[in-house]
Amino acid sequence: MESLLVWMGRIAGIAGLVLSAWAAFARLSGSYYAGGFQTGTLLLAGMTGMLVACFCLLLVLTERSRR
Repeated sequence: MESLLVWMGRIAGIAGLVLSAWAAFARLSGSYYAGGFQTGTLLLAGMTGMLVACFCLLLVLTERSRR
């Protein structure tokens, strides 16, 4: 379970970072839409991915400290 949470955290974090960077780049280049979505929506999805990653990795850390 611990290994699964670590990998889920890593994947969600990388996906969130990529989405946020894509949204920021699109918005800074003057576009309001990227890939059919508003850049604000992409930024929010990226932030959510990074938040999920933080929670997954936090669960792993707290489980390790209990042992």
